[in-house]
Amino acid sequence: MSQANAPVIVIGTGLAGYNLVKEFRKQDAETPVLMITADDGCNYSKPMLSTGFTKGKTASDLAMADAGKMADQLNVTIRTNTRVTAINAESHTISIGEEPVAYSKLVLAWGAEPVSARIEGDSNEHIFAINDLQDYANFRAELDGKKRVLVMGAGLIGSEYANDLTNGGYEVTIVAPSSQLMPALLPEPAANAVQQGLEGLGVKFHLGPLITRITETEKGLIADLSNGEQIETDIVVSAIGLRPRLDLAVKAGLQVNQGICVNRSLQTSDADIFALGDCAEVDGKVLLYVMPLMASARALAKTLAGQPTDVTYGAMPVAVKTPVVPVVVSPPATEGEWTIESNSIDVKALCRDDAGALLGYALTGACIADKIALNKELPAILK
Repeated sequence: MSQANAPVIVIGTGLAGYNLVKEFRKQDAETPVLMITADDGCNYSKPMLSTGFTKGKTASDLAMADAGKMADQLNVTIRTNTRVTAINAESHTISIGEEPVAYSKLVLAWGAEPVSARIEGDSNEHIFAINDLQDYANFRAELDGKKRVLVMGAGLIGSEYANDLTNGGYEVTIVAPSSQLMPALLPEPAANAVQQGLEGLGVKFHLGPLITRITETEKGLIADLSNGEQIETDIVVSAIGLRPRLDLAVKAGLQVNQGICVNRSLQTSDADIFALGDCAEVDGKVLLYVMPLMASARALAKTLAGQPTDVTYGAMPVAVKTPVVPVVVSPPATEGEWTIESNSIDVKALCRDDAGALLGYALTGACIADKIALNKELPAILK
């Protein structure tokens, strides 16, 4: 197949891949598109994985459409349970084992992978990182008949799972080496408000120590902490972070940093290869959130359809799914001075520069009502 007749290939059928193709089909209904995914290609919303226990949803309940329905809906071909083993930019092909597949344009939308927990002991099969729908299904199956859950990590995902699992009737303990919840996102008073709310639900916290070993006993698991404490649990959720998938990009000679480096057109260091979503570093920024992903999908769809379009990011606050204490945060991109107003779990934290311009905010509880007015003051992330 000549390059001119080759399809646009999109690797990944998560939010980035499917939303890109949905937007592309608004611009171009006919150009052949081949989507390739290592999983079963079900369309689902990844942010909903940390609300499943609150809503009583199984993995099947969270799946909105299977790969066959998505292929028909989008007029594309989808190859499921298929792993790309190499990218050959010079020949405009990818490799699936020994099979070469030609592309006209290639889009990398394969997301990020969980940071591996390096824990001593014999219980790795009881440690779950929930990064996709199959992970969620496996976790729910293992959790059946159990009661106690230990969450490693006190970031956004760890906090969301603690709230969700507690709502589902489980006994949850959070262990993390940080001194507060969500240290990369929240100033301390806002973090304390969320912790207070979670403690009110029954969540227990061990902030400061690391887990050094997890061993299996007849009654469950025992986690040894670096401060000498021990925690008994039945299952462990690893929520210690995500990192963009880079291996194939590195082997292909593409420029990488924290993510796959792309310009404002989402173009990599190779003119016919693009990247978006959690694997991409856009103009120096890796943003593992839905709003920048959606903006990227809209812009890249136009570029692929022959209308070169640079992505822009306006103000993009993040809503944290901890319903016991609602949180909306827009982390400041540069340093400024914080002012804090707090009343129990209601915290309004504003970060301003020397001239008084708003750089970011963190709102909890009833104070999230101020987000609409504050968003109007926020600077754009990428103009």
